[in-house]
Amino acid sequence: MPTLLSNDLAILRPLGERLAEIGRRSIQKTTADLWRQLNRLEKIRPLIWINEIPWHELGLPVLCVDPFARSLEWNLRTQLYQWDHLPGDMVIDPILYCETLCSPRSSYDGWNLASVEKALRPEPGQHGSSQYLPIINSEADVDLLVTPEVTVDHAETERNYQKMCEIFEGILPVEKRGIVHQWCAAWDALVHWYGIEQLFVDMVDRPQLVHLIIGRFMRGILDTLDRQEDLGLLSVSNGNHRVGSGGLGITDLLPSPGFNPARVRPLDQWGSCTGQIFSEVSPDMHEEFCLQYERPYLERFGLNCYGCCEPLHNKMKLMRTLPRLRRISMSTWIHLPKAVEEVGADYVFSYKPNPAYLAMGKWDPAVVRQDLKRVLDQTRGCRVELILKDVSTVNSEPARLWDWARIAREMVEDYA
Repeated sequence: MPTLLSNDLAILRPLGERLAEIGRRSIQKTTADLWRQLNRLEKIRPLIWINEIPWHELGLPVLCVDPFARSLEWNLRTQLYQWDHLPGDMVIDPILYCETLCSPRSSYDGWNLASVEKALRPEPGQHGSSQYLPIINSEADVDLLVTPEVTVDHAETERNYQKMCEIFEGILPVEKRGIVHQWCAAWDALVHWYGIEQLFVDMVDRPQLVHLIIGRFMRGILDTLDRQEDLGLLSVSNGNHRVGSGGLGITDLLPSPGFNPARVRPLDQWGSCTGQIFSEVSPDMHEEFCLQYERPYLERFGLNCYGCCEPLHNKMKLMRTLPRLRRISMSTWIHLPKAVEEVGADYVFSYKPNPAYLAMGKWDPAVVRQDLKRVLDQTRGCRVELILKDVSTVNSEPARLWDWARIAREMVEDYA
């Protein structure tokens, strides 16, 4: 056995046994098939995916001592807790994944450009607000954006893999996995160094500077993607993991034709972009300063998601120009009838129920039920997934999440 404390092993192995038992249940295949149907745009009941949970309020223990064992314990405990209390349409695989240790893994990583942040968070580890002071203020400052160096630690990845195999021997198989999904949110990252207000002013007063910034950044993103592919760091993304700001990417539409398992391409993966900073920017400016730079990136992928928490109901004409778009994600603040008319059954509609209901002073399930009924009534012709996310707090009452999950599941079953 690995050089872990016997107490750590005594904690991890029973958790692994329970995960393996749940993962072998027939419901996992049934639910996975529902995600495949949704991602093929077939007409099924709305599916539910709950994430971005305020775990700091849910009181999960982490009892292991070894740091690596603690990370494994946290992964197992969070999966099991969610299965027990707020599963929605989650899927549990009877397998553990050992992720390749590499960087960058998203558009935020590896730029070595420190943001000047004034944090206004209530406590460490909790959600809160921050003020960012711009450090890119001129064309000369654009040179601060240096393409990230792609790094990979094969030796440490192998050590982690061997540890996991030994810890869970006879309980769960372990599989090495590279990067299965990347989150490309160019302007979400850039405004940490440039500033939202300055961006909005400069699109009018200094458009050339804006073009220089986003052009440099997206060239770096594309160069990084090339390097990741060359180093064999990509894995096919058709499995049990989140894609974009939506639900699960389980699909039989990937990998794409011409697939070579020895060299996974972005074309064998889901891609995603978002321009949520452009929520109140005109469609023409969204195209000029955002989409025209994201489109070559999305062209690389087999299926694509767009959006996060922006109201895209007035920009679907633009969205339809994106290559192989399959998922469109919108915030709860959209004009829903307009969104339904524009999206139709042509895409998976990732609708975001309002997480604020979970934070109210007094929990009121009737409000949740009423709001979900409104949404389900109006989206009957769409291919819908309900994505509950950005749950910053449940007012230290975890049962609110349990209630929300139960209510949502009852209602989508009724609408089936």
